[in-house]
Amino acid sequence: MNATRALGRYGEELAARRLTRAGLHILARNWRCGREGEIDIVARDGDTLVICEVKTRRVGRFEHPMAAVTPEKTARLQHLAHCWLDRTGTPPPPGGVRIDLIGIVLPHRGAPVLTHAQGVA
Repeated sequence: MNATRALGRYGEELAARRLTRAGLHILARNWRCGREGEIDIVARDGDTLVICEVKTRRVGRFEHPMAAVTPEKTARLQHLAHCWLDRTGTPPPPGGVRIDLIGIVLPHRGAPVLTHAQGVA
């Protein structure tokens, strides 16, 4: 596994733990919809389906992870949410679908800094 992929997996693990501690139920991780893309984390928050994109960066490298999610990316995540509902045979939840973003910055020293933005799209 290359370093970038390992960094991403580490960030996804941190994000899943954070969501679980916040009371969300993880339904799937790294769910692929053919060539259309991947959902990092699919979770349930009460009666809401949560599609969570996780971006992890080391401090000082590139832009802040939250800036990496463009309008095109959020549109693709919305499409993937519908794909997940269709492929899993899950009816649309009463609380709708929410797109969240978790940005993780890994400092040179100390604990990772997680930012969880709910309903980014």
